[in-house]
Amino acid sequence: MNKQLILVKRPVAMPDADTWELQSNPIPTIGDGEVLIKTHYVSLDPAMRGWMMDRKSYLPPVAIGEVMRAGTIGEVIESNNHPTFKVGDILSGWGGVQQYIQTNGERHFKVDTNLAPMTKYLGSLGMPGMTAYFGILEVGKIQEGDVVLVSGAAGAVGSVVGQIAKIKGCTVVGIAGGQAKCDYVVNELGFDACIDYKNDSVYKGIKEHCPKGIDVYFDNVGGEILDLALAFLRMHARVVICGAISQYNSVDVEGPKNYLSLLVNRATMQGMVVLDYAKDYRSAAMQMGMWMMEGKLKTEEDVYDGIENFYETFLRLFNGDKRGKLLLKVIEE
Repeated sequence: MNKQLILVKRPVAMPDADTWELQSNPIPTIGDGEVLIKTHYVSLDPAMRGWMMDRKSYLPPVAIGEVMRAGTIGEVIESNNHPTFKVGDILSGWGGVQQYIQTNGERHFKVDTNLAPMTKYLGSLGMPGMTAYFGILEVGKIQEGDVVLVSGAAGAVGSVVGQIAKIKGCTVVGIAGGQAKCDYVVNELGFDACIDYKNDSVYKGIKEHCPKGIDVYFDNVGGEILDLALAFLRMHARVVICGAISQYNSVDVEGPKNYLSLLVNRATMQGMVVLDYAKDYRSAAMQMGMWMMEGKLKTEEDVYDGIENFYETFLRLFNGDKRGKLLLKVIEE
């Protein structure tokens, strides 16, 4: 049987456990030109919250009755005359929260687990890593000597953003929740400083660690922290809007109040979606892999076990009880 997580209602505010239904259905029979993938890992990302909303976005919403959308990686166990993929290939793609994936191969690509383990292809060599790479280099347009502020600094995207900025010769200050995460960001990832938003004043922290202001703010959280960062922009600063996790479960969402700082400082604020850079993923992954081999880029995966534990694992995206890339192992040994 194929265990599948099905979206059964659209949540208001924070999703509850009844938002999805775990079903057991027959493993699909593949047709000509298709493959069957046995899923090993599912990626859990803050964007999943937005995919459940019935509103215009960069991707259509997950329909009621459909398998919950998610990034996946697994092994081809059957191939019916597929022109590219054969049994034993490891494929990463958009298979959703289920144990078996029937696909013609669209939106899937082969990866080499001799170069990196499966989990890395959903983290630093997958969507989070690509988001960080293109977000800070192409949208943030960092230059050597820039002062870079990163929210969500201990997360899958923020942790990589800060390290890339350090590689490029920037001063990097992170914002994270709790002393343990701040210690990780500074002592293990090499950030210059980290502000604990749960226990310290973010305003005072930015003022202390960025006394001359901010050249680039990479925003993963939105809300009050975005407003505070806008108050410290330098001339021609760049604000990268990657996510707004503090707002995803809010019924009433407010925009930034300090937006006139963009005018005064001739700054820019630009949203970014990683799908726009798909044609350049391969070259970016090669560069990221090189940095990892050289010890310049460190990444971490936070892995939990069992498709039955999806909801409890999903909540870790929003309560902060995770570090690095959040994954769910769904294969049954």
